[in-house]
Amino acid sequence: MNAFQRRAMRLTGFLRKESRQIRRDPSSIALALVMPVVLLFLFGFGVSLDIKNVPIAIVLDDRGPDARELAARFSLSSYFDPVSVHRLDEARQLLDRGAVDGIVHVQADFSVRLARGAAAPVQVLVDGTDSNLAQLVQGYTLGVLNLWSQQRAARGLPTHLPAVTIQQRIWFNDAVNSTYFLVPGLVALVMTLIGVLLTALVVAREWERGTMEAILVTPLRPGEIMVGKLLPYFVLGMIGLGLSVALGRVVFGVPFRGSPSVYLLLSTLFLLASLGLGLFISAATRVQFVAAQISIITGFLPAFFLSGLLFDLESTPWPIQAISHVIPARYFVSASHTIFLAGDVWSILQWDALFLGVMAFVLIVLAKSRLGQRLER
Repeated sequence: MNAFQRRAMRLTGFLRKESRQIRRDPSSIALALVMPVVLLFLFGFGVSLDIKNVPIAIVLDDRGPDARELAARFSLSSYFDPVSVHRLDEARQLLDRGAVDGIVHVQADFSVRLARGAAAPVQVLVDGTDSNLAQLVQGYTLGVLNLWSQQRAARGLPTHLPAVTIQQRIWFNDAVNSTYFLVPGLVALVMTLIGVLLTALVVAREWERGTMEAILVTPLRPGEIMVGKLLPYFVLGMIGLGLSVALGRVVFGVPFRGSPSVYLLLSTLFLLASLGLGLFISAATRVQFVAAQISIITGFLPAFFLSGLLFDLESTPWPIQAISHVIPARYFVSASHTIFLAGDVWSILQWDALFLGVMAFVLIVLAKSRLGQRLER
């Protein structure tokens, strides 16, 4: 039996041992198979960046047909839940109490100005306590007003239009559905949990249970131990990936416009980077609790907040942007959004693949080096 066959036999036996250990550990199976389902349903159904049924107060000082038609537009919109108020001071009291998030005030000379073709301003008051909500309410309100004005102009009715008419077209997500944005990014979060958190515990668990000494007396080399520890969790991560993509497509209807093979390649690079980080953490400590805490701080939280999953990183201060460039999830979230919604845009994907490949290589080399140092002590 030559050296290659002996190495293959050692590695096969070690992989069999690791696979049995995973099957006997329900937490690993739950994290790999149940957690993707929980996260996708939680974010897909429970978290939305859109606003619906926002309570606003409608104050009509002008009770003419034009003003009533404008008020009806807000009633027909799914974004608003309008409340009719007779006086502006009553509407302001509702705004102060938080009963409404905005006020649309149609002034008394609205119909007269509109009949003359002059500017007929509509006052919009918005609660700025939540700045993001205030901007959304303001934008949706202006959208209703512009749509009403354009439809009147199309019917030949007098209206006051701006000198420049803006025609908008939204690419890649024409329904402006935030679920289409959240679900592809959640795949990165799922794979981070599997890749970093689970592998951060594998070597520390061996030290705590006292089984590492038994492994050390075997002919296994550090590289073979690393492969044996990583490969089963790589399979779990790919299963979690497939489950997440399937749920996103079937349950939430998220489009997938890119190449599956390209997405599989990028997912492999990202999972290898996550596995390398997790094994490096595991090799650096012999306590599972400490390894879990470090993996959350260095893996899960950066993937959640610094990857572009929830907000645009370009709007953050430059130190935060600089830190985000060393987070592998940033590049995978970018690639996921691109492949799911836009397709194979190589000007974006080639750089994401390059950075993910470099990070995967560096983290696996560091993990192997650290693991070898711990085993040789």
